[in-house]
Amino acid sequence: MTTGKQLFTTLTADGKLTLEVAESTFPAPTGNQVLVQMEAAPINPSDLAILTSAADFETAEYTPGKVVATMPEPFLTGNKARHGQRLPAGNEGAGTVIATGDSDMAKALMGQRVACVPGNAFSQYAIADAMMCLPLGEHSSETGASSFVNPMTALGFVETAKMEGHSAIIHLAAASNLGQMLNRICVEDGMKLVNIVRKPEHVAMLKEQGATYVVDSSAPTYMADLRAAIAETGAFLGFDPIGGGQASDGVLKAMEQVAVSQMSEFSRYGSNQQKKMYIYGRLDLAPTILTPSYGLQWSIAGWLLTPFLQRAGMETVVRMRQRVQANLTTTFASHYKAKVTLEGMLEKDAICDYRQMKTGEKYLVTPWG
Repeated sequence: MTTGKQLFTTLTADGKLTLEVAESTFPAPTGNQVLVQMEAAPINPSDLAILTSAADFETAEYTPGKVVATMPEPFLTGNKARHGQRLPAGNEGAGTVIATGDSDMAKALMGQRVACVPGNAFSQYAIADAMMCLPLGEHSSETGASSFVNPMTALGFVETAKMEGHSAIIHLAAASNLGQMLNRICVEDGMKLVNIVRKPEHVAMLKEQGATYVVDSSAPTYMADLRAAIAETGAFLGFDPIGGGQASDGVLKAMEQVAVSQMSEFSRYGSNQQKKMYIYGRLDLAPTILTPSYGLQWSIAGWLLTPFLQRAGMETVVRMRQRVQANLTTTFASHYKAKVTLEGMLEKDAICDYRQMKTGEKYLVTPWG
């Protein structure tokens, strides 16, 4: 048995969300498992769903290594399934394998520094599946901490487009860490990419990074610019991390307007161009609004990394992982605004900052200080 500090998040039926660092024991790994001494873990938007959600951290009660906040409705009821459960957090991170199960795959990782996806990376130790570990070789844990979720997601978008017969992609909130990565992949692969951002400075940043099509959704010419980019690229597949509001609606509308403009005769059912948006995040927790303005040939689906990897199959996953490993400091590099300890994660200034998910302001957790 190994003991160490770990972060837990508990939401109770009376609306109290408690985040706390506590001593925890970790079992000896079995089978294909490895025990990793965690050295670095990023706070990703996907972690905030159970860490902060919509709770009020301005008026929360802070004590060292613990914070108690109030969860408002409808989020309290919406999270009913987790009421009373003490959950670990932290999707991914990196560290050194200090014990393994008896499978050959697990044993081969003994003593190696790896990136992993244990689901409890905000911890001094974590049990991970050897199948979901990426050996980092000479790279530091800090360099490899974000080498799974964002890189594999960005590559997954390109693989999804190819699998579904598309040669162009539209990406919303494209100035994000993941968006910049996707841009670099598309430049390398010759996949056309329409980047949608929210600020003029993000347009400049992506253009400097080699992006051809960057559209600013805050500009008065947004829809016209988007239509022009879709007409030029033939992009009828989009990925949306915003989720709430009318972000996807606007893109579907523009896709349809372009498709209709290319038709030789009128149809009351709209164009027969298939238009698709994948929602892969919830940066906006509001309901998704769709309007009847894109004919009848359209679909919206959810996109999540793990089911995609299962669908893509082992050969594709191995190829994706090798590419990430070979390009960790270039195509797949991540940058952090600040480093915090487990206790530091629970300080008011830190929580109120990282929960805003601002572009280029990601936090890295170092569980050993």
